[in-house]
Amino acid sequence: MKISVIGCGYLGAVHAASMVSLGHDVVGIDVDPSKIESLSAGRAPFFEPELPELLAAGIASGRLRFSTDIADAAGSQVHFVAVGTPQLKTGGGADLTYVDAAFTSLLPHVASGDLLVGKSTVPVGTAARLAALVEPTGAKLAWNPEFLREGYAVKDTVTPDRLVYGIGPGETASVDLLNEVYATAVAAETPVVITDYATAELVKVAANAFLATKISFINAMAEIAEVTGADVTQLADAIGYDARIGRRFLNAGVGFGGGCLPKDIRAFTARAEELGRGESVAFLKEVDAINLRRRQRAVDMVVEELGGSVFRRKVAVLGLAFKPNSDDVRDSPALDVAVQLHGLGANVVATDPEAIPNSRRLHPQLTLGTLDEALDGADAVVLLTEWNQYRELDPAAVAAQVAQPLVIDGRNALDAEAWRAAGWTYRGLGRR
Repeated sequence: MKISVIGCGYLGAVHAASMVSLGHDVVGIDVDPSKIESLSAGRAPFFEPELPELLAAGIASGRLRFSTDIADAAGSQVHFVAVGTPQLKTGGGADLTYVDAAFTSLLPHVASGDLLVGKSTVPVGTAARLAALVEPTGAKLAWNPEFLREGYAVKDTVTPDRLVYGIGPGETASVDLLNEVYATAVAAETPVVITDYATAELVKVAANAFLATKISFINAMAEIAEVTGADVTQLADAIGYDARIGRRFLNAGVGFGGGCLPKDIRAFTARAEELGRGESVAFLKEVDAINLRRRQRAVDMVVEELGGSVFRRKVAVLGLAFKPNSDDVRDSPALDVAVQLHGLGANVVATDPEAIPNSRRLHPQLTLGTLDEALDGADAVVLLTEWNQYRELDPAAVAAQVAQPLVIDGRNALDAEAWRAAGWTYRGLGRR
């Protein structure tokens, strides 16, 4: 099929390259010339495993190209809109400026029978509003939310765990087109949920709200564990054996971040309040508050262990991205903790395998360096992003580098007994 992808940020670039790998001809369109130049040369403007290889293969095949001209979308049968919906500067709602602009600029170039497919995470009610703009062109609208995990985005696009199609009443042709787009996944019997616009919009934000709630729940338990002497990791193991609960996302630590969960739960709350049902999701405000508290708790633990002050003490921060296998520092707990410690007068030296350039752009005041530069002579080591190379550090070898063997495990990712046996003072969030 001939496909256009409008918006070549994280979601759009991955989607475009993945669609080519599934056999389609794709043009990706974005208003940012530097982004298009990078993608056209086969360079991903962000770190995502497997994406560079897909880009290179797609461009070499001649079936993937990128453009800044929206008119190049003409002739495609299916047009995916994958632009960002950032949080509004005032209030917690979603900014739909880019979504509206994408549809407005695309409509003059679509033909009757084309299918426009929204992938952006939007407040419920957005698709119905946009459908009224699309229908006079003879084209149709569907909403196909994404469920990508950064670090696994290519896999989640090519082999999704489910597909959701939000369509208008009786739009069987839209289902047929989407099934053709995702023919490989459909043939593999991937579950397909065909529903209305509102449900498709809610599926994405409800999924993110649930995951955020599960993470904040175990972090709330960590707060209780810290004052009772319990161990939150053992607690999570025990309740995780219950099939109704499950162990995934029950990892206490400095909390969630990134470009999705924080903004999505705030936008969901704002939209529910607009609909007069704010009380239904009022708990999400506390989910957000718990999440932010855990960052402060990590800072407090460093201060406590260094005798009440970090002023002029060297603190090695391991990790800046909000999660491993990503260079994304949007609303990153790790970067936030590093900045807070710097603000308290600590000599922070932070490191990350991929996120140093993005961190430097946001916070040029931080000292960023290699792992050895961070560890050498450190009074405290703070693990904040659980990259494998940090999890696998030899505690005895690291002890020889630092000035004081003190580690704050902000992700409960280290073997506490092994580090203690090597002479370290080990502190984990919610652990004895």
